[in-house]
Formats: sequence, structure tokens, C-alpha cells
Amino acid sequence: MIALIGWAGAAGLLAAYALVSTKRITGDGAVFQGLNITGGAALALNSAVNGAWPSAVLNVVWVAIGAVAIFRLARRRAVRAAPSTRAS
Repeated sequence: MIALIGWAGAAGLLAAYALVSTKRITGDGAVFQGLNITGGAALALNSAVNGAWPSAVLNVVWVAIGAVAIFRLARRRAVRAAPSTRAS
């Protein structure tokens, strides 16, 4: 089961890269970041279970970078959606 999770993670990361490279999605969008977060988490789990600590740590950092990017995307959307509070 862990190997299957690892392969799914690898497929997710490769899909993200391929989709951005072929301009089907943008590198600063939620789809790209979501694929990176889930793929990285799956590979981190696989790597940790198999004792491949450099790869596990790399993928945890990969997930953290994606999480920060998603947070910033959500914050930007919230700011754009909020009504203006300036007096006219």
C-alpha cells in the first residue's frame, strides 16, 4: 500500500510539471499547488516509511512551500472579494 501511495505521489508531481510545461495550467494556480502538495505528501510518507530521510525531508519542504502558496492564493482572493471600505 505504501508503494502504491508513493507511485501515486510521483504521478501527481509529474502531472503537475507536465501540465505547467504544456501551459494547460499556470504555475501560480491552485491546481498546480494542490498537485504538488498531495504528490509531495505521498512521496514524503513513502520515503519516511522506507527510511529514505533526505527524500522525506525534501518532500516535507515541498509540501510546506505549496501550503504557503495556497495560503497566499486564498488571501489574495479574499482581498479581491472583500468590498471596499474606503469612503467615496
